[in-house]
Amino acid sequence: MYLIPSNEMLNKARSQGYAVPAFNVHNLETVQIVAETAAEMSSPVIMAGTPGTFSYAGIDYLVSICKSAAKLHNLPFALHLDHHEVVPDIETKIKAGVRSVMIDGSHLPFSENIALVSKVTTLCHRYNISVEAELGRLGGQEDDLVVDAENSFFTDPDVAAEFIAKTGVDSLAVAIGSAHGLYHGEPKLDFQRLAQIQRRVDIPLVLHGASGIPEAMVKRAIELGICKVNVATELKIAFADAVKKYFAQFPEANDPRQYMTPGKSAMKQIIAEKIRICGSAGKL
Repeated sequence: MYLIPSNEMLNKARSQGYAVPAFNVHNLETVQIVAETAAEMSSPVIMAGTPGTFSYAGIDYLVSICKSAAKLHNLPFALHLDHHEVVPDIETKIKAGVRSVMIDGSHLPFSENIALVSKVTTLCHRYNISVEAELGRLGGQEDDLVVDAENSFFTDPDVAAEFIAKTGVDSLAVAIGSAHGLYHGEPKLDFQRLAQIQRRVDIPLVLHGASGIPEAMVKRAIELGICKVNVATELKIAFADAVKKYFAQFPEANDPRQYMTPGKSAMKQIIAEKIRICGSAGKL
């Protein structure tokens, strides 16, 4: 099979009332376990990579690994650029085979965000590549992206409709109270705001910062139009904790084929649980 634009998955999810989980991947092992679990559960998934991930893994390596996973499991996967901001960098990656792009201009003034997103949308739609943008800003940390509480703000429902009309984006990440990284206390999502956004727009909505959000909240968000749920931090913690535990038990270990395996198993449990919560199992 092949790598596909994510909007094909998201539009189907929107019409059928579930969400597609987007899992941040970093290397061979993380791609393997996302693909394997998705195939076992017959679930569409999106594999997301931040600029830091692509720098670490290498563009061609990561694209090739994801294409190989799609071919091995005979499934279409979406490899997605997560929180990318630089147009030439985006163009390099879509030429390498990426078919799903998030252009993040949320830190810019509204008019500049529109200008940047419109430029990327024009470029990507020329090649049938889907585009996600963000309006409002999530707090917390995602790789090198750090947003403190003072600089985070929620998505305005009326402004969201204008933004979509002027940019032509395929999906919109909304700020309704979720955050990147770990939560201190239980998160509080503004479902009333999300409902207002849903009534004003006609494209799939995206929830970033879903690690640690209770199941009931995620399901309620999906009922109110969320079609893509991003998970990163929970996966990294599960993987790292399992590897640390292995080394604690076997301090002389030195074979990555052995110490990586418990990390993959721990990550798989999280992936399967998120697929279940999103309601995407059996939706291929």
